[in-house]
Amino acid sequence: MPEHVTDRTPQRRWLDLPNMLSMSRVALAVAFPFARTPLPQAVLIALAAASDFFDGWFARARHTASKWGALLDPITDRVFVIVALATYVFIGALTTGEYFTMIMRDLATAIGFLVARFVPSLKRVTFKARLAGKITTTVQLLVLLAVPLAPQLVRPLVIAVGVLSVWAIIDYTLALQRARAAA
Repeated sequence: MPEHVTDRTPQRRWLDLPNMLSMSRVALAVAFPFARTPLPQAVLIALAAASDFFDGWFARARHTASKWGALLDPITDRVFVIVALATYVFIGALTTGEYFTMIMRDLATAIGFLVARFVPSLKRVTFKARLAGKITTTVQLLVLLAVPLAPQLVRPLVIAVGVLSVWAIIDYTLALQRARAAA
């Protein structure tokens, strides 16, 4: 843990602004299935995207980054995205194939995490966000916005997410291999 946060109790760190912003995405995810028209859907997506940007920005600016926050951020991102995508599938705005294309990277990441965690021969390394993953998440959010606001863009954006997901999976895999070799 960074030295600049050691004087704070775990309970106080949990209540930091960055962590609260991350947790807000869970509340937004709960609200999303009830947003049945384009404007409320777009507002919830914009709020989720803003909270994703600002949680990291505040954590870095205030020097309150923590292991817990680094874990919480991507989990709450995935919760929001998966709930929004499932809602779109349920109402017929996305196909099942588009849904699985959109979550392909998330599935690969979850499987990779489980393998790395439970295979004793693998060296443990720190898993960090990478540019490929950030770009993929950004385009995922664009898809979520395109569904209510520009449906004609959904298919090309989903294809872009598929391509970016493959890039992100390869990028993360190679980065982890290099980190293990260096450890």
